[in-house]
Amino acid sequence: MKSMLKIFACIGLAVLATLAVPAGAADGDTVPAVMMAGMLVNKAALDSLFTGLKTIFNSALKAASGEWQKTAMEVPSTSAGEDYAWLSRFPKFRKWVGDKQIKNIEAGKYYRKNEDWEATIAVKRNDIEDDRLGIYNTQALGAGESAGELHDIIVDDLKNGAFASPCMDGQYFYDTDHSVAGASVSNKLTVALSAASVAAATASYGAARAAIMSFKDEEGMPLRLVPDTLEVPPALEATARLICEAEKLADGATNPFRGTAKVIVNPGLTSSTAWFLHVTSKQSVKPFIVQMRKKPVFVSQTSSENDDVFNRAEYKFGAEARATGVYGFWQLSCGSTGAG
Repeated sequence: MKSMLKIFACIGLAVLATLAVPAGAADGDTVPAVMMAGMLVNKAALDSLFTGLKTIFNSALKAASGEWQKTAMEVPSTSAGEDYAWLSRFPKFRKWVGDKQIKNIEAGKYYRKNEDWEATIAVKRNDIEDDRLGIYNTQALGAGESAGELHDIIVDDLKNGAFASPCMDGQYFYDTDHSVAGASVSNKLTVALSAASVAAATASYGAARAAIMSFKDEEGMPLRLVPDTLEVPPALEATARLICEAEKLADGATNPFRGTAKVIVNPGLTSSTAWFLHVTSKQSVKPFIVQMRKKPVFVSQTSSENDDVFNRAEYKFGAEARATGVYGFWQLSCGSTGAG
């Protein structure tokens, strides 16, 4: 009986030794491998693991759909940054009398450098050995969803900083003294959004609407802009929907602004009082721009020679991207702090 047990033990050891060497390995080859109770940790296993995580990441990234496209556009970048001097001109057709008027563009006036973005997750080697990889599937899914929100994050940053960040003319994007043909023009309000009455709605939403429709170019020609999108934080959703969707305002008066704009409720806005009215119908440019140098991609660190693996028994995976946000034509938007 004991001799039979010895035979079975020898067979078992031989099987384990065979499993530890990948097919095709020559005699004498050194193949790093660790056989634990759950999973063999070697290059082939790591490649398979991270290929699976990449598939989950890319599926989540592809499925993600944000709100950014309603008020912003993507502009590809091919270098460290891009020059948006062309935004200093809003060309319009005019009668051709005499020589053509050339819209000169001042190079270097509005240069935006691309920024690095990342999300990184550490994978414990013990979890691989113990075959506890379900937790990382969930994290890969979350990383893909987060990468899919990059455009929204960039555009929200632009909007949240629009009252204190300069655009192409050197003024804050929302400001009271944009210079047009030597005159100061405002696309900034401080009034709270209100649907209490016709007078209150006119003094808030109506004032922003009238401001945008009155904008002109450097030659004094109307830009013929009609706002179509009202963007608000969650705290102002009810007010915004009353103004844009209800037949009557809060006091029961007939609503003159019904159907004049779509409502976007943006939980990414940090102010509970600020609100924005946009022109989004232009195909050539939007109020906000996402400058994209490198779209989010899956990256992984799987080399057993890496210091992180040696010192902390950790592999890594995540996402990387290069992009930044740019303010478009300020004439395409009017914002109010709502705290006047």
